Amino acid sequence: MVCAVIEIVVLLALGVVLCWNKGVSSWVGNLAGVFDRAVVKDVDLSGIHSTNAVLMDAGSGKVISEVKGEDAIYPASMTKIMTAIVAIEALDSLEKEITLTDEMFAGLYEQNATQAGFQPGETVKAIDLLYGVMLPSGAECCIALADEVAGSEEAFVEKMNKKAERLGMKKTNFCDSTGLHDPDHYSSAYDIAVLLRYALHNSTFREIVQSARHSTPGTNVHPDGITYYSTLFKNLSDTTVTGGKILGGKTGYTSEAGHCLASFAEIEGREYILVTAGAAADATGIPHIQDCQTIYNRVGAAAAGE
Repeated sequence: MVCAVIEIVVLLALGVVLCWNKGVSSWVGNLAGVFDRAVVKDVDLSGIHSTNAVLMDAGSGKVISEVKGEDAIYPASMTKIMTAIVAIEALDSLEKEITLTDEMFAGLYEQNATQAGFQPGETVKAIDLLYGVMLPSGAECCIALADEVAGSEEAFVEKMNKKAERLGMKKTNFCDSTGLHDPDHYSSAYDIAVLLRYALHNSTFREIVQSARHSTPGTNVHPDGITYYSTLFKNLSDTTVTGGKILGGKTGYTSEAGHCLASFAEIEGREYILVTAGAAADATGIPHIQDCQTIYNRVGAAAAGE
């Protein structure tokens, strides 16, 4: 009798195990199918305004699609991604107060450099300068941070180039912290994608680049503070794309570089990085942002198997 009971229990246990294994196998298979559908293998980059483009899977760093991704470009203000991350990593405290001097503004007005709105003699926290670098693309913020970190812009640029070398940005050479045009200041869409992927691992950088606006506390020059806006988001009223949304990015423009943009988006649970460059300088509207929306929509469609 006891043996019969034991036999029945063993058979029942075996049945449960077999059913459970079958269920797990089915679940694992379904899960693998989900991931297979989510990984975009290739995305069409034709028909865009930009002459250069790289679409990268942010998790793996794998290039999904590219057009002249290794060719030389002028990165314009996409340069400021490197300026920001080098400063963030070098500063002991982001609450440190930095006073902007007349020398920091030398040449900026003459070159028609974009500024955040700070003035000579103004004392500003480092974190507010970092937002000023990334959102309104403030050149004076770049110079102030460079001087604070390295003693001069020239010494800071050496740090930028050393960081680029460590990241494997083989087609990159920086001559300034702002992205103002210099024939010897160049990069590639691929290198900028590598840079953005690295910078996004820093929580401070990620928080800044995802912000649409930032208001500073009062200063000795602006008692009510300054509010500035992202050059990306002020031209991107709707961040939604097929299967996800655009999370942030850094625009750039000079007459030599044309319109360019380094951005990232989350689509179907995965993050993607897109760098476009070389959209015609005389193009009307916002061709770099239009390209961004077009390509991310294609990513979403591909992820959905359309």
